Amino acid sequence: MKKKLCFAPLIVFFIFSLTLISCQAEKKETIQFKNKTAPIPKVDIADIEEGIKAFITNKAAENDGFFLVKDDNKFLRLQLVRVHTEYLSNLGPNSHFACVDLADTSGDVYDVDFFMEGKPGEMEVTETTVHKLNGKPFYTWKQKPDKTWHRLPVAEASNLLLGVIEGEDQFQFNYEVILPTIVGKAKMWIPVAITDDFQEVELAKQEIPGKHEIIKDIANNNAILFLDLTSEESGKPVTLVYNVKRKEKGPYEDASEMDPRYLESSALMPVGRRFRELALEAIGEKKNDSHLMQARAIYDYIIDNMKYMKYGDYGKGDSIYACDTKTGNCTEFHSLFISMARSVGIPARFSIGAAIPSDRDEGGIDGYHCWAEFYAEGKWWPVDISEGNKYTALSTYYFGRNPANRVELSRGRDLALNPGPEAGPVNFMAYPVLEIDGKSAVAKTTFSFTR
Repeated sequence: MKKKLCFAPLIVFFIFSLTLISCQAEKKETIQFKNKTAPIPKVDIADIEEGIKAFITNKAAENDGFFLVKDDNKFLRLQLVRVHTEYLSNLGPNSHFACVDLADTSGDVYDVDFFMEGKPGEMEVTETTVHKLNGKPFYTWKQKPDKTWHRLPVAEASNLLLGVIEGEDQFQFNYEVILPTIVGKAKMWIPVAITDDFQEVELAKQEIPGKHEIIKDIANNNAILFLDLTSEESGKPVTLVYNVKRKEKGPYEDASEMDPRYLESSALMPVGRRFRELALEAIGEKKNDSHLMQARAIYDYIIDNMKYMKYGDYGKGDSIYACDTKTGNCTEFHSLFISMARSVGIPARFSIGAAIPSDRDEGGIDGYHCWAEFYAEGKWWPVDISEGNKYTALSTYYFGRNPANRVELSRGRDLALNPGPEAGPVNFMAYPVLEIDGKSAVAKTTFSFTR
């Protein structure tokens, strides 16, 4: 049988000069206040989102459906993927910032920074710069003592500016769900952060409509909020506010008995011949070395052979999809690692939560983030391969480390809950699982924080 292998194929922003600058330029631009004393009006973030979407849509209509972005001496022909609502900012009187994902026809995703002027409904873009390509940044932002900001090439950025807080961190984490219209009866499951050796969690505030209780997922040591809802709860918020003290996580011992599941297949993380062959290809001459060295070889292989791309059918944590497309988000990166590791006898497991921004002290969070752990040398070693892929300078750090600016919400895959969804075991849990009259539904969910 022929082998099927995978091969390589901030934040607060201020208005600065209107000169269009390529993201790769080494020159450091400084962002100045246009008017340091002018009051910042209350502009609805939804208006900024509507403004940037309308601008991109209108310009694309003028260019055969493609939005043009100048990068160096060429124009990129792109289409809108999403607006990062957590980064939308009102910078001053009629001045706004937006960060937008746009994709080209090959599937490459460009993260573009937009600066806009004007009132809601009348916004014009004054500057665009390409910030990232497939999740890899060309520059980061750094604030000066005089409160202005400037671009800093990634090569000159500290770990802190690249997303890593070492040692300890402390923050408030806000988890909010807005229930959709409920016709009939509904059930919802939400992961609840718990205290462990690396995070101390206090539920400081909760707003929970309907009948509810905490159920336990003993197999994975998860706590789950279960809600029994009716039409009377339509449109109501579910709010959980945590005070979190978190420690940087390194290799650690665990006295509990090794669960055989950590070497077995799960629904979307199969173990077997295909992934064993893939792992042996990655391990190469290290086949007689320790599991620690073999795990590092698999880690490096995935960094070298996958692209971080939120495009296509990503986000399910499907190892086969990851191998076939060589793309995905953090779920695909770590699912592939787990399938490969388990296939050569290295126990591995999955965790998910949120990464708290390191370069600002409040605001929105760009959704969930996940990572993996493997067992070697008598310890569990955390790995964050998707972040190691984005930031080459941190690839060694993320092998065996999770920074302090994290909160873990749940662990494991194929979660069997009681009571559980009619659809069966839950793939993984970061966002709520909602069923209305037994059918899957979606509830708008946002994460935010204050440090």
